[in-house]
Amino acid sequence: MNRSLLNTLFETNAGLAGLILRAPIGLILAAHGAQKLFAWFGGYGLEGTGQWMASIGMTPGYLMALLAGSAEFFGGLALVLGLVTRPAAAVAAFTMLVAIFTVHISNGLFMSNNGYEYALTLLVALLAIVVQGAGSLSLDKLIANKLNR
Repeated sequence: MNRSLLNTLFETNAGLAGLILRAPIGLILAAHGAQKLFAWFGGYGLEGTGQWMASIGMTPGYLMALLAGSAEFFGGLALVLGLVTRPAAAVAAFTMLVAIFTVHISNGLFMSNNGYEYALTLLVALLAIVVQGAGSLSLDKLIANKLNR
């Protein structure tokens, strides 16, 4: 892989703000992904989530549940660690965009009506992470420092 591309992938100027933003977003995403994948925290697991996704037209439902759950769970863990942060945030942001337009948009803005405000908030935070990177307290920063030696 091109050294310049690797530097772009891992470099960050976010400072401590990167950790402050990505850690709670990562934990939230990982928990939601665990609901979809493993039926943890009151979730329905792959089978139940897949059936629900198929019922709203996202077919094949099981595959859609696997993709969404994986993006959230593994992407969330990557954000918490600050490892391959930009790609993880980009994939999770795309997942939020899909959620907004397939599940929430017809319900309006407010979460109390199952609207898109929360998914939009996560989307915007994830896009900020894509732009700024992981921050100074991250595995990405350690990798970037090693690459620049």
